[in-house]
Formats: sequence, C-alpha cells, structure tokens
Amino acid sequence: MPSEPLLEVRDLSIHLLPHREILRAVSFDIPTATIAGLSGDSGSGKTTLALALLQLLPPAQYRVSGQVLLRGRDLLSLDERTLESVRGAEIATIFQDPLLSLNPVLPIRRQIAEILRAHHAKGSPANLLALAGIPSPARILAAYPHELSGGERQRVTIAQALACRPALIVADEPFTSLDAPRVVELAALFRRLRDQCGTSFLLIGHHAGILAAIADRLLVLRAGALANGEIHAR
Repeated sequence: MPSEPLLEVRDLSIHLLPHREILRAVSFDIPTATIAGLSGDSGSGKTTLALALLQLLPPAQYRVSGQVLLRGRDLLSLDERTLESVRGAEIATIFQDPLLSLNPVLPIRRQIAEILRAHHAKGSPANLLALAGIPSPARILAAYPHELSGGERQRVTIAQALACRPALIVADEPFTSLDAPRVVELAALFRRLRDQCGTSFLLIGHHAGILAAIADRLLVLRAGALANGEIHAR
C-alpha cells in the first residue's frame, strides 16, 4: 500500500445556513495512487463533502471549516482565481449525470479540446478517450452528447477528468444504474488508471459492498460523521 499523503482532510465541518449541520469534524487521508470509497445513505453528506473539497458550495448558503490539504496546500484557503487553476489540473470531478455535465451543442472532440486548451495541457482528445476505455473513438469524437449512450457519455466525462492528469479524481455515484458487467468494467478501468497513471480516486456511492470490492480503503458516512474511522478494504 502506498503511504505518501496526497489529500488530507482535517476536521471538515459543514453547516447549511442558518443552523443545519451537514458534516461534523470529518478527517481522513487519501495516499497517492489509491482508490478510496466513500459510502453512506442518502442525506449522509457524501456529495456535499465532495463539493466542499473543491470549494464548489455556495458561500452564501454554506459555512465550511477545517482543512482540505492537497499535497500540503489548503484548498479552503485559496481564492477563486487560484482555484480555477487547481480544478481540473490537480483535482478533477466526475459528476453523477454525464448528460448534464456535457455541453449539448458542442461535439465531443471540441469539449475535450477546450479543457486541454484552458489548462495549456498536452494531449489529444482521441488518446484521452482511449485512456478512458474507448479504443476506437472516431465516432465518439464527432458526436454530440445526445447521440451517445449513457455509458459512452460517462467515458467522455472520465476522459475530460483525465485531460490534465490530475493527482486526484472525485467521482460521484459512478456505478449508479450500471448492470453488473458494466460495474466490473468500470472498476477495472479505475484500477488500471490507478496503476498506470498513479491517479488517486475518491469514489462516492450508496453500496458499500461494491466500493469495498474495488477500493483500497473504504470510508462510511453516517449522520454527517465517519463511522468507525477508516475500514481498509485491501
């Protein structure tokens, strides 16, 4: 097991203003080249935690305290301009609904190319799709999001997340609505990316059993707090 710290979350607490507590003093680490699973029931605070890592919660509605250290730098202390250079480049997010994440009026090639251009990153959309598990990407690159299947759209959003080779990718409910063979394929892809690229993942989901079978470590949220600390799955 790798031991170098990549992400260190310290005493992360989140309140929905004015008075509702969402998370209470949550602390955990994700080492380099590690898959971490975050499980919990609906309403336990999983997605809120994920959004807080990148300062994506509206400050007028949420109060966030604690530390989110990425390679020792506290993301919660960064201003918006600095965060724009961090999001996507150092830590990326795959949102739950790929269709809502993609621009409906732009072809896939352009959507991936725009991310590369925005971060001055090298690479090609075709190679990124291949890395995300689409070996013959010509049709995908020319298509618009509504012309793709749900699984193809998901692979496109994974390719976008990989564009800048971030150290950490946060994936919200990546296994939702997948049948068993597709779960196995996606799990294998995440493990391959961990081993091949040294990427760490935080995979968020409802089903602890699926996450435990995939992840190097499993975190369980109950009522806004970690249950029994960390459960090491491997």
